[in-house]
Amino acid sequence: MGVSTSSPENGISLVTVDFPPVNALPVAGWFALAEAVRAAGHDPEIRCVVLAAEGRGFNAGVDIKEIRTDGQRALIGVNEGCAEAFAAVYECATPVVAAVQGFCLGGGIGLVGNADAIVASEDATFGLPELDRGALGAATHLARLVPQHLMRALYYTGRTASAAELHRHGSVWRVVPRTDLRAAAMELAREIAAKDGRLLRMAKAAINGIDPVDVRRSYRFEQGFTFEAGLSGLADRVRDTFGKEGT
Repeated sequence: MGVSTSSPENGISLVTVDFPPVNALPVAGWFALAEAVRAAGHDPEIRCVVLAAEGRGFNAGVDIKEIRTDGQRALIGVNEGCAEAFAAVYECATPVVAAVQGFCLGGGIGLVGNADAIVASEDATFGLPELDRGALGAATHLARLVPQHLMRALYYTGRTASAAELHRHGSVWRVVPRTDLRAAAMELAREIAAKDGRLLRMAKAAINGIDPVDVRRSYRFEQGFTFEAGLSGLADRVRDTFGKEGT
C-alpha cells in the first residue's frame, strides 16, 4: 500500500498509487506521490513517466475521514499536498502518461489534467464532486480536459464524463478495455521514450512555457475559496451530509 516506483523498461518510470479501498489519498499520500513523480523526472535516464493506480478506480480524491478527524490541520495539509502532487505532474521534467481506470474524481482530475497524455479504460469516468464534499478546486484541471461550458456544467452538477466523451474532446489519447490499460499506456510511453532524452526535456519545458494558464497559481486561487468555506463552517455542514441517506 502507498506509492511505489519501478522501471519496467529502459527510459520509462512507472509510478503506482495503491491506497485501498478507493485510492482516496491521505495528506502523506499526496506528498509521497509528488516526491515520487519529481524523483522520476530528475533521473537523467528516464524519458517518460507512467502514472498508474491499483484497484477498481484511479483516484477518489482526498481522504474525507482524515479531514473529519483532524479538522483544519488535515485540510491545510491536504490542500498543500494536492497542490504539490498536481504541480509535480505538470512540472515533471519528462512527459507524464496517466493510465486511468474506473473512477477519476476530485484530486484525480488534478493529476490527469496536468498529465501530458491520458490513456483510459472503457469504464473510466471523470468528475469533480467537490460541491457535495464541502470543497472547491481542480476546475483549473477539468478545464484542460473538456470545453469551458461543459466544465462548468460538470462542476456545478457533480456529474461525470466517460472516457469515450473525453476521447471525443481530444483529451484522452486512447480508450481500451481495462485488461489492456497498462499495456496501452506503456505502448505510448515507449514511443515517447524512443526520442532523445535531452530534447524531450526541452520540449516539455517549451510546451509548459507557452501554456495560457499558470496551473499552479490558478489552482491555489481556487483553494482560497476552499479555505473560506472551511473557516465559515459551511464546508463542515456540507461534508457532514456526505454519504448519508436522503442528502
